[in-house]
Amino acid sequence: MKKILTVFTPTYNRGYILPQCYKSLLRQTSKEFIWVIIDDGSTDNTRELVEEWIKENQIEIRYYYQENKGMHGAHNKAYEVIDTEINVCIDSDDYMTDDAVEFILKFWKENKEESIYGFAGLDIYKNGKVIGKRFPENLKKTKYFDLYKKYKINGDKKFIYRTELIKKYPFPIFKGEKYVGLDYKNIKLDQDYDLKLANKALCVVEYLPDGSSLNMFRQYRRNPRGFCFYRIENMKNPRGNLLYKFKESIHYVASSIWCRNKKFLKDTPCKFLCICAIPFGYMLYKYTEIKTR
Repeated sequence: MKKILTVFTPTYNRGYILPQCYKSLLRQTSKEFIWVIIDDGSTDNTRELVEEWIKENQIEIRYYYQENKGMHGAHNKAYEVIDTEINVCIDSDDYMTDDAVEFILKFWKENKEESIYGFAGLDIYKNGKVIGKRFPENLKKTKYFDLYKKYKINGDKKFIYRTELIKKYPFPIFKGEKYVGLDYKNIKLDQDYDLKLANKALCVVEYLPDGSSLNMFRQYRRNPRGFCFYRIENMKNPRGNLLYKFKESIHYVASSIWCRNKKFLKDTPCKFLCICAIPFGYMLYKYTEIKTR
């Protein structure tokens, strides 16, 4: 039977913790999935580890190596090679709950429809506590934007995507930069599709010191063009109100200063808001400069 789910893991020098993810996949109550590993230029023992796991032949593993391009570049590679109907990303420092695959397959079988681009489940800490808020019990389907802005859901969540749709929006690659906001794809898919919700823990998350979540100020400084692109896409979002777009304009101005973009007013879809945001954007730029010294 053809498998319909790919679990993919971008990794960079995480050989010391990747076995945790592997062991969680071995514990799955359903083995009907493919594990795609995108090695984003690791120089540690990642390749040797994966080659041993492939020899063990406990689960189906596909391994791909590329020069380091950052998290979004690794996602681009994953979406190039995934050929299953749906997919989910499990980061190299995270791992799946034991029945996650079984639940994903069952939920998808019972809830798939053309009007949705996937569904969201919950991330939890190792102690079992849900990260952020659970979804409202009576809310079964929504827009990604509304999930966070209207219903005030916070905290990381686990997203399962329809592969044919997620492939339509590759991340741009900016020379010398290695980060673009990963929910760019959600923002684009939101315009034509909905997202279903499941109050089910699917992934156990650990925020490590070398993870992107805990290094956001450095990401902000090192990847200004990627952030400019991301803020422009947010400003284009038809669901965003004036305050939302003004806040995005502040971030856009700050990132434009970092990348010395003198044409930032020409490039923005919200010119008046960006003019008003200039003093606030400059203050954010200075704050980021101080935080990353």
